[in-house]
Amino acid sequence: MEPLFDLEAPKKPTNLSLNSDLLNKCRAMNINLSATLEQALTEKLSKARNDKWAEENKNAIRAYNEFAEEHGCFGDEYRAF
Repeated sequence: MEPLFDLEAPKKPTNLSLNSDLLNKCRAMNINLSATLEQALTEKLSKARNDKWAEENKNAIRAYNEFAEEHGCFGDEYRAF
């Protein structure tokens, strides 16, 4: 599967606007803002990419599910569970 983004790309300074109370409380708890934002954005990007793929392939998924409902799945006769 193609990676979501280049993990080796250089870091780039970015200005953000955050709720001041949230920012102060995160700093008081020594939460790494950059790492936390990168993790949250990675999760958001992954979900968006998965949702886009599902939308683009919904007709094929529906057709496969209808076929499997009617005819069963390949190898069902060999499945032991």
